[in-house]
Amino acid sequence: MTVLVQNNDGMTDVLPAQLIDLLVCPVDKQDLRLEGQELICTSCGRRYPIEDGIPNMLVEDAG
Repeated sequence: MTVLVQNNDGMTDVLPAQLIDLLVCPVDKQDLRLEGQELICTSCGRRYPIEDGIPNMLVEDAG
């Protein structure tokens, strides 16, 4: 299964669902859920943006 996300150019990128299943929050190692263009930690609520089809998992960029 794949997940479609819109990149900064308004085009659609494909993000493999298996990738989302493997990623965890770098702070507390908890699962993430996809919401729009962000991956959100199910524990702490940090929001990691997906930029051009690539999840940005840098803590300093998290919202």
